Amino acid sequence: MVRSGLEVMTASDFNLLAGQRVGLLVHPASVDSGLHHGIDLFHSSKGKFDLVSLFGPQHGLYGETQDNMIEWEGFRDPRTGLRVYSLYGENREPAEEMLKDLDTIVIDLQDIGSRYYTFIWTVFFTLKAAATYEKKVVVLDRPNPINGISMEGPILKPGFRSFVGFYPLPPRHGMTLGELARLFNEEIGSILKVVKLENWDRQMWFDETGLPWVMPSPNMPTLDTALVYPGMCLLEGTNLSEGRGTTRPFEIFGAPWIDPRVFCNEIKKRDLPGVYFRPLQFIPTFNKFKGELCGGAQLHVQDRSTFRPFLSAVAILQVVKILYPEHFQWRDPPYEYEREKLPFDILAGSDELRMAIEGGIPLREIEASWQKDLISFQSLRKRYLLY
Repeated sequence: MVRSGLEVMTASDFNLLAGQRVGLLVHPASVDSGLHHGIDLFHSSKGKFDLVSLFGPQHGLYGETQDNMIEWEGFRDPRTGLRVYSLYGENREPAEEMLKDLDTIVIDLQDIGSRYYTFIWTVFFTLKAAATYEKKVVVLDRPNPINGISMEGPILKPGFRSFVGFYPLPPRHGMTLGELARLFNEEIGSILKVVKLENWDRQMWFDETGLPWVMPSPNMPTLDTALVYPGMCLLEGTNLSEGRGTTRPFEIFGAPWIDPRVFCNEIKKRDLPGVYFRPLQFIPTFNKFKGELCGGAQLHVQDRSTFRPFLSAVAILQVVKILYPEHFQWRDPPYEYEREKLPFDILAGSDELRMAIEGGIPLREIEASWQKDLISFQSLRKRYLLY
């Protein structure tokens, strides 16, 4: 069974933190194999170190902000009495006031293996602040739930940095949070220690680790959601519903003007590997098309080893644009603190993918366009891998 960095830390009786003033950056999935939360484990270890404060990323310390792009404010945690600081709102990078009483920031966040997922950029900014104010950072590593080998999609281009991408990564990067921290820190230069996983192999999927799945954010209910997310998050940059407000976000998508069977018959012609598109109708309870009947489909991944989420999402967009040119639109900014560039472009990492879809470039030609950069990234990341 895999042991997370949190479990390795607790098994060592927190020796790495002895005598230090500690801040803890966590979210709902910061649990051990017995579902004990990191806040409780750290708070109960009195005398080893001084737990001073708590930090939370997007969606809140306890995952309480359901929808995306909802800011939250810090508060006093009623259970522990600790000050809680929000890192999604006025301060996405920890301010000096938040860090002045700390020696070390401990980060325990379950990532899902995709560049858009903002938790990795909260780590990026925390490393930056730690370097500025001369604080140490300890990352308690966790598995990449969609394996640590598979990579897909175009590399983020200069000029398209945002809170869904500050470093040139592909949408599916195949790294753990600890490995990403090592990569980011090469240019940041903070004092960083990664507490490694035990018994984790790169080819593992989360359901092979023996660890419990806890939703790291409200719209990431299952491993299946995490698997489709590196592609289906692109729909946030369009007027298509990405399934928020349903019980299967990102696996379900659509719009009021889509005929489910017409769409599914057309996308089957793309011969996408490892996935079946099942026609359906749904009514979102919030977000896009709240309360409206939508037509669309659900992605059923039949072979996760061959399924390519980014390619599949590009195919969806191509088909929708061909079938419904009078309805399909790219979403306007603002989006994730970017107020000028189109949301789709910052998600895709440049404007090239959008222009290719608009220009009717064949799907396989689009896929071929990112392979060279992906090979370069694969070579770069080798220096930072821990497993």
